[in-house]
Amino acid sequence: MNLQGQRDLLLLTEVERDGGVTQRSLAAKLGVALGLANLYLKRLVRNGHIAITTIPSHRVRYVLTPEGAAEKSRLTFLHMEYALSHYRDMRARLREALSHMARNGMNRVVIYGTSELAEMAYLSLREMQMTLVGFVDDGRQESFLSYPVWSSDVLREWQFDAVLLANFDQQAGVRTKLEHQQVPDSKIIALTLSV
Repeated sequence: MNLQGQRDLLLLTEVERDGGVTQRSLAAKLGVALGLANLYLKRLVRNGHIAITTIPSHRVRYVLTPEGAAEKSRLTFLHMEYALSHYRDMRARLREALSHMARNGMNRVVIYGTSELAEMAYLSLREMQMTLVGFVDDGRQESFLSYPVWSSDVLREWQFDAVLLANFDQQAGVRTKLEHQQVPDSKIIALTLSV
Protein backbone atom coordinates (compact mmCIF):
# COMPACT_ATOMS: atom_id res chain seq x y z
CA MET A 1 0.00 0.00 0.00
CA ASN A 2 1.47 3.34 -1.01
CA LEU A 3 1.59 6.50 1.09
CA GLN A 4 -1.35 8.09 -0.72
CA GLY A 5 -3.46 5.02 0.01
CA GLN A 6 -2.51 5.17 3.69
CA ARG A 7 -3.46 8.85 3.86
CA ASP A 8 -6.73 8.26 2.04
CA LEU A 9 -7.61 5.42 4.42
CA LEU A 10 -6.90 7.61 7.44
CA LEU A 11 -8.96 10.51 6.04
CA LEU A 12 -11.90 8.29 5.09
CA THR A 13 -11.82 6.61 8.50
CA GLU A 14 -11.77 9.93 10.35
CA VAL A 15 -14.59 11.39 8.24
CA GLU A 16 -16.69 8.27 8.83
CA ARG A 17 -16.01 8.48 12.57
CA ASP A 18 -16.70 12.21 12.87
CA GLY A 19 -18.12 14.25 9.99
CA GLY A 20 -17.43 17.43 11.94
CA VAL A 21 -13.69 16.77 12.08
CA THR A 22 -11.58 19.84 11.33
CA GLN A 23 -8.93 20.11 8.67
CA ARG A 24 -6.50 21.17 11.40
CA SER A 25 -7.01 17.92 13.34
CA LEU A 26 -6.78 15.88 10.13
CA ALA A 27 -3.51 17.63 9.26
CA ALA A 28 -2.17 16.79 12.74
CA LYS A 29 -3.16 13.12 12.40
CA LEU A 30 -1.52 12.92 8.97
CA GLY A 31 1.55 14.85 10.11
CA VAL A 32 1.24 17.32 7.22
CA ALA A 33 0.61 21.05 6.78
CA LEU A 34 -2.96 22.31 6.92
CA GLY A 35 -2.90 23.29 3.22
CA LEU A 36 -1.83 19.80 2.22
CA ALA A 37 -4.65 18.22 4.26
CA ASN A 38 -7.03 20.56 2.42
CA LEU A 39 -5.67 19.34 -0.94
CA TYR A 40 -6.09 15.69 0.10
CA LEU A 41 -9.70 16.34 1.13
CA LYS A 42 -10.45 18.18 -2.12
CA ARG A 43 -9.08 15.22 -4.11
CA LEU A 44 -11.36 12.82 -2.17
CA VAL A 45 -14.31 15.16 -2.84
CA ARG A 46 -13.41 15.33 -6.56
CA ASN A 47 -13.24 11.51 -6.68
CA GLY A 48 -16.71 11.27 -5.11
CA HIS A 49 -15.53 9.62 -1.87
CA ILE A 50 -16.49 12.51 0.41
CA ALA A 51 -19.32 15.04 0.17
CA ILE A 52 -19.24 18.42 1.91
CA THR A 53 -22.30 19.90 3.60
CA THR A 54 -22.66 23.19 5.46
CA ILE A 55 -25.28 22.75 8.17
CA PRO A 56 -25.49 25.21 9.83
CA SER A 57 -24.24 27.56 7.14
CA HIS A 58 -21.05 28.53 9.00
CA ARG A 59 -19.98 24.97 9.82
CA VAL A 60 -18.50 22.47 7.32
CA ARG A 61 -19.41 18.83 7.71
CA TYR A 62 -17.94 15.94 5.72
CA VAL A 63 -19.98 12.90 4.73
CA LEU A 64 -18.60 9.60 3.50
CA THR A 65 -20.37 8.68 0.25
CA PRO A 66 -21.24 5.12 -0.77
CA GLU A 67 -18.26 5.28 -3.17
CA GLY A 68 -16.12 6.48 -0.25
CA ALA A 69 -17.29 3.55 1.90
CA ALA A 70 -16.36 1.14 -0.91
CA GLU A 71 -12.95 2.81 -1.31
CA LYS A 72 -12.38 2.65 2.44
CA SER A 73 -13.16 -1.08 2.39
CA ARG A 74 -10.77 -1.63 -0.52
CA LEU A 75 -7.99 0.35 1.19
CA THR A 76 -8.59 -1.47 4.49
CA PHE A 77 -8.17 -4.79 2.71
CA LEU A 78 -4.94 -3.59 1.05
CA HIS A 79 -3.64 -2.33 4.39
CA MET A 80 -4.39 -5.64 6.10
CA GLU A 81 -2.77 -7.55 3.25
CA TYR A 82 0.35 -5.36 3.55
CA ALA A 83 0.47 -5.68 7.34
CA LEU A 84 0.20 -9.48 7.20
CA SER A 85 2.88 -9.65 4.53
CA HIS A 86 5.16 -7.45 6.66
CA TYR A 87 4.45 -9.62 9.71
CA ARG A 88 5.32 -12.82 7.83
CA ASP A 89 8.51 -11.22 6.50
CA MET A 90 9.60 -10.08 9.97
CA ARG A 91 8.86 -13.50 11.47
CA ALA A 92 11.01 -15.13 8.76
CA ARG A 93 13.84 -12.66 9.46
CA LEU A 94 13.55 -13.32 13.19
CA ARG A 95 13.68 -17.09 12.68
CA GLU A 96 16.76 -16.65 10.49
CA ALA A 97 18.51 -14.48 13.10
CA LEU A 98 17.56 -16.83 15.94
CA SER A 99 18.67 -19.89 13.96
CA HIS A 100 22.05 -18.25 13.46
CA MET A 101 22.22 -17.51 17.20
CA ALA A 102 21.30 -21.10 18.11
CA ARG A 103 23.93 -22.51 15.74
CA ASN A 104 26.48 -20.38 17.60
CA GLY A 105 25.39 -21.69 21.02
CA MET A 106 23.36 -18.59 21.96
CA ASN A 107 20.28 -20.26 23.43
CA ARG A 108 19.63 -18.20 26.59
CA VAL A 109 18.29 -14.86 25.34
CA VAL A 110 17.30 -11.56 26.92
CA ILE A 111 14.91 -9.45 24.85
CA TYR A 112 15.52 -5.71 25.12
CA GLY A 113 12.31 -3.86 24.32
CA THR A 114 8.57 -4.20 24.77
CA SER A 115 7.24 -3.48 21.29
CA GLU A 116 5.36 -5.58 18.77
CA LEU A 117 8.75 -6.70 17.49
CA ALA A 118 9.61 -7.94 21.01
CA GLU A 119 6.37 -9.92 20.99
CA MET A 120 7.29 -11.51 17.65
CA ALA A 121 10.79 -12.26 18.99
CA TYR A 122 9.26 -13.94 22.04
CA LEU A 123 6.99 -16.11 19.88
CA SER A 124 9.91 -17.05 17.64
CA LEU A 125 12.07 -17.95 20.66
CA ARG A 126 9.34 -20.27 21.91
CA GLU A 127 8.92 -21.90 18.50
CA MET A 128 12.66 -22.60 18.35
CA GLN A 129 12.74 -23.90 21.94
CA MET A 130 15.26 -21.28 23.01
CA THR A 131 15.18 -19.92 26.55
CA LEU A 132 13.89 -16.46 27.39
CA VAL A 133 15.88 -15.14 30.34
CA GLY A 134 13.67 -12.05 30.63
CA PHE A 135 12.53 -8.75 29.19
CA VAL A 136 14.61 -5.62 29.73
CA ASP A 137 13.56 -2.06 28.88
CA ASP A 138 14.89 1.09 30.52
CA GLY A 139 11.82 3.12 29.56
CA ARG A 140 10.06 0.29 31.18
CA GLN A 141 6.62 -0.77 32.04
CA GLU A 142 5.72 -3.16 34.86
CA SER A 143 5.11 -6.26 32.75
CA PHE A 144 5.02 -7.48 29.17
CA LEU A 145 3.33 -10.68 28.00
CA SER A 146 2.81 -11.59 31.67
CA TYR A 147 6.56 -11.34 32.37
CA PRO A 148 8.10 -8.69 34.60
CA VAL A 149 10.11 -6.03 32.75
CA TRP A 150 13.48 -5.18 34.28
CA SER A 151 15.89 -2.28 33.84
CA SER A 152 19.21 -3.06 32.18
CA ASP A 153 21.13 -2.98 35.47
CA VAL A 154 19.94 -6.57 36.18
CA LEU A 155 22.09 -7.79 33.28
CA ARG A 156 25.16 -7.73 35.55
CA GLU A 157 23.51 -10.50 37.59
CA TRP A 158 21.82 -12.56 34.87
CA GLN A 159 23.35 -15.48 32.98
CA PHE A 160 22.59 -15.18 29.26
CA ASP A 161 24.13 -15.84 25.87
CA ALA A 162 22.68 -12.87 23.98
CA VAL A 163 20.66 -9.69 24.30
CA LEU A 164 18.28 -9.31 21.37
CA LEU A 165 17.49 -5.65 20.61
CA ALA A 166 13.84 -5.77 19.62
CA ASN A 167 13.47 -2.20 18.45
CA PHE A 168 14.48 -0.36 15.29
CA ASP A 169 15.08 3.07 16.74
CA GLN A 170 17.61 4.23 19.33
CA GLN A 171 19.74 1.11 18.96
CA ALA A 172 22.96 3.12 19.38
CA GLY A 173 21.72 4.51 22.70
CA VAL A 174 20.68 1.07 23.88
CA ARG A 175 24.10 -0.34 22.92
CA THR A 176 25.73 2.38 25.05
CA LYS A 177 23.50 1.46 28.02
CA LEU A 178 24.38 -2.20 27.59
CA GLU A 179 28.10 -1.40 27.44
CA HIS A 180 27.71 0.39 30.80
CA GLN A 181 26.23 -2.85 32.14
CA GLN A 182 29.33 -4.69 30.85
CA VAL A 183 27.49 -6.60 28.13
CA PRO A 184 30.07 -7.47 25.46
CA ASP A 185 29.26 -6.28 21.94
CA SER A 186 29.53 -9.89 20.76
CA LYS A 187 26.43 -10.72 22.86
CA ILE A 188 24.30 -7.88 21.45
CA ILE A 189 22.14 -8.88 18.49
CA ALA A 190 20.35 -6.01 16.77
CA LEU A 191 17.27 -6.66 14.72
CA THR A 192 17.14 -4.35 11.74
CA LEU A 193 14.98 -4.00 8.67
CA SER A 194 17.78 -5.77 6.78
CA VAL A 195 18.42 -8.69 9.19
